[in-house]
Amino acid sequence: MYGSYTGLSARAAAGMGAVLLLAGCSAPDDPSGDGGKGGGKDAAAAVGQRPEGDAPYWVNPEGNAARQVAAYVKEGDQEKARLIRKIAEQPVGEWIGPDAPQDTAKGLTEAAERADRDALLVLYNIPHRDCGQFSRGGAADGDAYRTWVDGVAQGIGDRRATVVLEPDALLHLVDGCTPQELHEERYDLLKGAVERLKQQPRTTVYIDAGNAGWQSPDALFAPLRRAGIATADGFAVNVSNYRTTGDSREFGRRLSAKVGGKPFVIDTSRNGNGPYGEGDPAESWCNPPGRALGEPPTTETGDELVDAYLWVKRPGESDGDCKGGPKAGDWWPEYALGLARAAK
Repeated sequence: MYGSYTGLSARAAAGMGAVLLLAGCSAPDDPSGDGGKGGGKDAAAAVGQRPEGDAPYWVNPEGNAARQVAAYVKEGDQEKARLIRKIAEQPVGEWIGPDAPQDTAKGLTEAAERADRDALLVLYNIPHRDCGQFSRGGAADGDAYRTWVDGVAQGIGDRRATVVLEPDALLHLVDGCTPQELHEERYDLLKGAVERLKQQPRTTVYIDAGNAGWQSPDALFAPLRRAGIATADGFAVNVSNYRTTGDSREFGRRLSAKVGGKPFVIDTSRNGNGPYGEGDPAESWCNPPGRALGEPPTTETGDELVDAYLWVKRPGESDGDCKGGPKAGDWWPEYALGLARAAK
């Protein structure tokens, strides 16, 4: 629900030293750049890093959007290449999959370090993830999850990383989607994940805290405390959602006031036109038409409580097999083009 996203696709990686990377994240030193599918070198040449003062996060030069740019250039479609470049040139979240977490985190953070940037990682493997919906899955049990988080932390090491922790996991405790008998363990797992990640000297952790579509954010104050917000650096709002930056900022400020003034980050990846107001409200989060890219990622937000605007959800990757889209996390060039065309 709420725009959850898997984005998990096994791909061989050579240069990063990772056994498994996410869909759209291939090895910087892999000669093909796309797990043997061709076109990687052109994609790598298509994009570079943003100025560090604008966005200190690593741009994956061989992500799905970059490869799509290269494909359009090869086809001679310069207009579509120009549009998709709006996505390819921005840093986006790298969603850590269930397998080889240590190698994956190591490969991503090493690539970011070589570019003198911070890795932006999303941890999305909590047991009973997404209540069995489009992005269902997750670790087999609590022990497996703890081992997985430990692997991610070891992979990060002493390199710079910003982590968004478990989109939807907290919200699904509050909305009743996750069965009551699983609540205590999930709080324990979230709190433990924060504590383990914060053992890494240069890792910043934001706990996902839903979106401004919630009319009663008061319901999230106590859960955030139980999930370890005191130890975390802050929280994240609007992940994979479409609420405006203004609404998200107000929502975040109300939450912050009740959790010790903690700062927060806002996912602006697809909120340029705000939320979708037609059709079934329960499905307004799943590939809604007419949406647009939002503010580019930056740490210069003009608000002392807002640490950054981030593209946590990777624009152009599906929310699920709804409205004609492919399965959750798969690259969908038509939707990507729509987001880019509508961007202000």
